[in-house]
This record gives sequence, structure tokens and C-alpha cells, in this order.
Amino acid sequence: MNDLSLTNPFRSLIAALEKRDEYTAGHDQRTKLIALDIGEQCSLEAEELAILEIAASVHDIGKIGIPDRILLKPGRLDAEEWEVMKTHPEHGFLILGTVESPYAESVASVVRNNHHEAFDGSGYPDGKHSEDIPILSRIIALADCYDAMATSRPYRPGKPHSFIMKVIHEDSGYKYDPYLRKKLVACLENSPLRAQQSEI
Repeated sequence: MNDLSLTNPFRSLIAALEKRDEYTAGHDQRTKLIALDIGEQCSLEAEELAILEIAASVHDIGKIGIPDRILLKPGRLDAEEWEVMKTHPEHGFLILGTVESPYAESVASVVRNNHHEAFDGSGYPDGKHSEDIPILSRIIALADCYDAMATSRPYRPGKPHSFIMKVIHEDSGYKYDPYLRKKLVACLENSPLRAQQSEI
């Protein structure tokens, strides 16, 4: 991967997020690595991979706009807090739209679409269906889901690989692209990002 794809404006945003929330910054970087592996499995073009690298690295950048009491809460969010948290993709879209980069518009669009659109059309904000959801967004959604479940949080341990893949398999065709699920399986076969087989 050409490291030049992560240009200075995007690096500055990543640094800002790292200062604000170390967990989210680490999660975004792991999500990036998984997403790039999936993208390479799909034989994406170099420019698509560059956009994927940036978008996965900043897919949670909108959390900068979430109040500390919610973003940094050590326990689970209640229903009201979760509604606030769900606004972060739109915050991210607006933040990324201010970046001066030839990739900014594409990255902002991917970020807005990757969190809550569902493969069966039941998601939001636009209710997009299957291939109407950009492939880069579909890739990041899978990578994001995998790392989020694999990573331990203060209120729960990380889940084992077999459990995560069972959940993703059950949600394929609903939340996730079944074709990309197969690519995820392949890229995690011998990956250091693969979750442990069993909980400690």
C-alpha cells in the first residue's frame, strides 16, 4: 500500500482522534488493516485501495463530535445515549467534507454509508440496498464489526473468532454482503488480527 494515500490533512484528523479516544483510534487502525486485506482479496484497483485505507482509518472520526460523557463512558450506553452516538457518521461526513484532498469527497461518502446501511435495505440514513451501498462501505462495515467484537472493553471481554464468524454468517444477506463475508474468512485465515479461538 502506498503510504502517500494517508496525506497530512487525514493524518491530522487521526492524531486528533487519538488524543480524544485511544480505544477508537486503535480500533480504526485495526479496522483499516482488515479492510485492506479484504480489498486486496477483491482485487480492487490501486485508487480504490487508497480511498479504502483512508476511509477505514477515519471511519469513526465523527466521534470527535460526541460529548465525552457518552464517548468515554466506561459502561454500556443507554437508549438515549445510543441515539446520540449514532449521529457520528453524519458528523464524520461533515468533518471530512472540509478536508482539502482529491480523495475527500469519496472518503466522506464511504464514511457516511459504512456504519448503519444494511445489505437488505433495512438500514439508515438512506435505506440503501445491496450493491447500492458502495463496496468500500460494505468492506469497512465487516471489518469494523469483526474488530469491535474481537476487542475487549471495560464492560465485556473480546469475543472468540468462532463466535464472531457465527454472528457475521447469521447476519450475511441482512446486515452484510455474503460475498465479502467469504473474503473476510479467507483474509483472516492466518492473520495476526484474527481473534483468539476461545475466551480467556
